[in-house]
Amino acid sequence: MAKIEIVWSPKSLGNLEEIAEFISLNSPLYAPIFVQKKVSSVERLIDFPLSGRIVPEFNIESIREVIFHNYRIVYRINIEQIEIVLVTHGSRIIN
Repeated sequence: MAKIEIVWSPKSLGNLEEIAEFISLNSPLYAPIFVQKKVSSVERLIDFPLSGRIVPEFNIESIREVIFHNYRIVYRINIEQIEIVLVTHGSRIIN
């Protein structure tokens, strides 16, 4: 069986860029470190794809999220990959 890979959608990569820009306004040195830690926080999904909670707004088994600090990292489980679809602040409702 092939190993599942993690793929970041263009939207989720844009989200990471926006977050890094926002953090860099107050802490230019910490912004890239924070983003790298956020990226690393989803690596466990390769071995444990169901470890994230089901996104409450959708209540669909294959759409889950990992919480990292105040951010929600939303992903979709597919047969061959885990697609990171959105990175957003935890206070936002996803629609």
